[in-house]
Amino acid sequence: MTFRALSFIYRVLTPKTYEISPKIGILLHPTSLPGPYGMGEIGPSARQFIQTLQQGGQRYWQVLPLGPTGYADSPYQALSTFAGNPMLISFDDLMKDGLLKPEEVGEVPDFSERRIDYGPVLEFRQGVLNQVCKGFSRRASAELKAEFKAFCKKEAGWLDDYALFVALKEENELRPWIDWAPEFVHRDADALKAFGKEKASDIRRAKLCQFLFSHQWHRLRTVAEAHGVQLIGDIPIFVAHDSADVWANPKRFYLDENGHPTVVAGVPPDYFSATGQLWGNPLYRWDVHQEHGYEWWLNRMRHMLRQVDIVRIDHFRGFAAYWEIPADEETAMNGKWVEAPGEDLFSVLQRELGEIPVIAEDLGVITEDVDALRDQFELPGMRILQFSFADDLKPHMKPEGFPENCVVYTGTHDNDTTAGWFWREAGVSNTESAEDIETERQAVLETVHTDGSQIHWDLIALAHRLAPHTAIVPLQDVMGLGTEARMNVPGRMDGNWAWRFDWADLRAEDLQRLRDITEWAGRG
Repeated sequence: MTFRALSFIYRVLTPKTYEISPKIGILLHPTSLPGPYGMGEIGPSARQFIQTLQQGGQRYWQVLPLGPTGYADSPYQALSTFAGNPMLISFDDLMKDGLLKPEEVGEVPDFSERRIDYGPVLEFRQGVLNQVCKGFSRRASAELKAEFKAFCKKEAGWLDDYALFVALKEENELRPWIDWAPEFVHRDADALKAFGKEKASDIRRAKLCQFLFSHQWHRLRTVAEAHGVQLIGDIPIFVAHDSADVWANPKRFYLDENGHPTVVAGVPPDYFSATGQLWGNPLYRWDVHQEHGYEWWLNRMRHMLRQVDIVRIDHFRGFAAYWEIPADEETAMNGKWVEAPGEDLFSVLQRELGEIPVIAEDLGVITEDVDALRDQFELPGMRILQFSFADDLKPHMKPEGFPENCVVYTGTHDNDTTAGWFWREAGVSNTESAEDIETERQAVLETVHTDGSQIHWDLIALAHRLAPHTAIVPLQDVMGLGTEARMNVPGRMDGNWAWRFDWADLRAEDLQRLRDITEWAGRG
C-alpha cells in the first residue's frame, strides 16, 4: 500500500490535489471477540467482525499490540515486539486445516463470555496448542510444511532469539530472564548452543506457534482487504524488560552488568494518577541505535507494516523527550525529561521505508518540541473527546479547535467508556474533584445540546462531525456500555484487558444507527 493511498488520513502529498474522504473505524482488541474458548481469537469471530464493520459502514479496525503478553497480561508489556500472541490462534481454523482434532480440545471449561480469566484460560489454550505442535509433522500438508520452513528462514532475525527465549523461560518456570543462571543471562554462546540442542523440540514449538499465528493473521488481513476494511496496528514506543528484545539486545538499553535497568520509563503525575505512571520499561541507549543506523527500529517498522495497513505509535512524545526515572524509585514523581533523537530516527525511517502510514499518539504532557516533530513529518496526531471539555484547555485542544491533521476518538483503551466517563464520580480512577466533574459535564451538554441520556451517541456523532480525516470509536461506546466494560485503568496492576462482548450485545439497530451517523457525516 502506497502512502498516496493513505492521503485521506494525513495531507502530505499536495493536499489541494486530492479530494479527502473522511472515514471512521472501530477500536476493539481481538481478545474481546466472542467465542467458546475463553478469549477472542483471529478466526471465525474475527472474520465475522470484519463483515459487521462493513455492514456498519466502517472502514478501519484498530487493535492493540498483538504480541505475546507477559506481565499483568498487558499487550503493552509483550515478551517480544516482533512475535504474535499464540493465545489468539483460532482453534476452529486449526481444525479446519486438519491440524487439530475436536477430541484434543476436549471438554471446554465453563469460561465466562464477558470476562477473560487469564490464568485458567491460558493454561487451557496452551495445552491445546501443545497438541497441535506435537502433531504438525504428520498432519500438515506438504504446502503448509514448506511455508513453515520458509517462515523460519525469513524471520530468523528475531524468531531464533525469541524461540530460545521462550524455551529458557519455560525451563526457568517463567521467571524473568535476569533470574536465570548467569550463563543464560549473559548469553554465553556455548551454553546457549548446548541448551538449543537439548530443548530443540521446545524451540521448534515456539517457532511453530509463531508460524500459525502469522498464517492465520494474514488470512484475516486478506478477508479485511476483500471487505474494504483496513487494519490499524499499535506499536508501544518502549518494550518490556522481560522480553526477548531486551535479552537479545542488552547493549541497546540502559542496563547494569547483571541486566537490571538503571533507569526506566513512565510519565509524570497526570489525569490518571497524582504520582504519575511508573511503567518500568528499560530506556533506549539512543547513541547505540544511532551507531547502527536504527536497524532495530527499521526492522520493527517493516515487520509491523507486513501485519497492518496503518501504525499507531503509542507515546509518540517520547521521541522528542521521555520521562526518565531512576530504577529504584517507587513512583514516577522523581523523574526528568531527557531529549530523544526523534527527528533523526524518523528521517531514517522515511528515507529507508518511504512515507510511512503512522498515527502519532500525542497525548499527555505535550510541549512545542513534540508538536514540531509531529508536524515536521506531517503525521496526524490524536484528539480524545473525553479530554476536550475541561476549563483550562488551550483552544486547539477543545472540540471546535481540533486541527485538520488529527484522528478523533471518543476514548481509547486507557479511558473509561463514554457513558462511564460522563457519569463518573470524583476520585474513582481519576484525580478530579466533584466540582470539576460537574463543570465539565455541563460543558459537554452545552456542546452536544442534549440531556445526556444517550451521551455515547452524542459523542459518536460529535466525533464524526469534528474529524477532518478519521474518527475512531471503541466498540463499547457503540453499545452504550458503562464502566464495567472498561478495558484498562492506567496504573492499576490487575483486572485489566479482560472485557469481552457477546454477539447478542451488538444489536442490529445500533449498527444501523452507526451507519446512519456515518452517512450523515459524509463518511459512507
